[in-house]
Amino acid sequence: MSCAICEKRKEKRFCPAVHGRICPQCCGEQREVTLDCPSDCIYLQQAREHEKPRALEDLDHGALFPNVEIPDQFLYEHEHLIVGLTFALAKSARADRSISDADLIAALTSVAKAQETLVNSGLHYETRTPSISQQAISAELQKMTTEYREAEQKHLGYTRLRDSDVLRALVFLVRMGHARTSGRPKSRAYLDFVLSQFPEKAIAAPEEVGSRLIVP
Repeated sequence: MSCAICEKRKEKRFCPAVHGRICPQCCGEQREVTLDCPSDCIYLQQAREHEKPRALEDLDHGALFPNVEIPDQFLYEHEHLIVGLTFALAKSARADRSISDADLIAALTSVAKAQETLVNSGLHYETRTPSISQQAISAELQKMTTEYREAEQKHLGYTRLRDSDVLRALVFLVRMGHARTSGRPKSRAYLDFVLSQFPEKAIAAPEEVGSRLIVP
């Protein structure tokens, strides 16, 4: 039997993305490019285990918000904020199964840019993405930030979360996204990592999630 994709080479493995058997070469070349690989595909999982993480220095420096400094101490002092924003990403991903790493990173970048404008100029600037999915993610991130401040007000009697803190947390997640995604068009490596922090059938303690995020 020949490969269901190239129809030339011999098929050797079942591909759940095409519901047929394909050759290893097509699997390697088309994985997360033209193939919408499900996260539980054993060949995708094996590829991720052997794939080297993308080095931040090899990425587009401008996309990483180079002017935003994130001290190590900030990560530990604002674990709950980072966990909350990550939960917003996971919630969005579970509501829309078509979301990919590119959507998460684009939405995070959009919200971070608006937050950077607020921090630097005091102007509230809302960036709009053409994707409805990305708009939904952005809305969930903004909703979580509002709820975080409301919770502080309720329990402390005041809000101590600064706009610059929100910016740093968003940029941290942007950088993590660029580092964890494979960079392929249909990659969901970052998305799967986010979802793994909040299993559907188990609720992890916030401090445990924070530790896993900051020290993957």
